[in-house]
Amino acid sequence: MRIALFVTCLADVLFPDVGRATVAVLERLGHQVVFPDQQTCCGQMHTNTGYAGDALGLVRHHVEVFERALDDGAEAVVAPSGSCAGSVRHQHAMVARRFGDDALAARAQAVAARTFELSELLVDVLGVTDVGASFPHRVTYHPTCHSLRMLRVGERPLQLLREVRGIDLVELPAADQCCGFGGTFAVKNADTSTAMLADKMSHVLATRAEVVTAGDASCLMHIGGGLGRLRAGVRSMHLAEVLASSEGLS
Repeated sequence: MRIALFVTCLADVLFPDVGRATVAVLERLGHQVVFPDQQTCCGQMHTNTGYAGDALGLVRHHVEVFERALDDGAEAVVAPSGSCAGSVRHQHAMVARRFGDDALAARAQAVAARTFELSELLVDVLGVTDVGASFPHRVTYHPTCHSLRMLRVGERPLQLLREVRGIDLVELPAADQCCGFGGTFAVKNADTSTAMLADKMSHVLATRAEVVTAGDASCLMHIGGGLGRLRAGVRSMHLAEVLASSEGLS
C-alpha cells in the first residue's frame, strides 16, 4: 500500500525519530511511505484555544496537501499521533462548517475518512498486530487522553505491544487519567498540570518499568520531562519507536 505520512508539527520539529520510526515500521511490512513536503500543523492548537478563524487556513491547507497525496495514489494517511489524527477526524469539518464553507467541510471529511493514527492503520487497515519488533525491556503504556477519548483507539496499541518479542509489558495504574499536558492546558493551568503529572509519574514509577510509551509525542514530552527532572531512570519512547525496534533500546 502507498501511505502518506502526516508527521505532525511536534514530531517534525522536536521528535523527528518518531517520524523515522513510523516509516521504518511501515516499510518493514512492505508498504511505500510518501511524505508530502508542503504539510504544516493541522490547526488543533488554534481550534482548542478558541482561535478557530486562524485554524481555518491551516485546515484548508491540510486538506489541499493530503487531497493531492491521495489523488497521486496514496490509499491512506497515517499520523503517529492520536491527538492530531483526532483533530483531522473530528475538528476539521467542524471548523469549516463554522465559517460556512460546506464545500471545504465535505473535502475535509473525505480526507479524514482516510486518515488513521498509527495503531489504527496497522490493526484495522493493514490487519497486523505482529510488526516484527523485538524490544526486551520492561515497558508500560500510557493511553493519551485524545487517543483514548477523542479517537477511541482502545486496545489497538496494546495489541501491537503484546506481540513485540521479549517485551515485559506491565499495566499502568490509573492509566486512563490524563497526564496534564493537553496542548495549552499545561500553560494556562500550570499548577493543576503539575499535580496531574506528579500522579502520572508516581504510577509509572510504581510499575518499575524501564520505558513508558504512548502514541503521542506531546504527552511523552510532558511525562519524560518530569521523569528526567527526577532522574528516575525511566525512558519515554513513542509507540512507533518501540514497534520499529529490532533489538532493544536504540
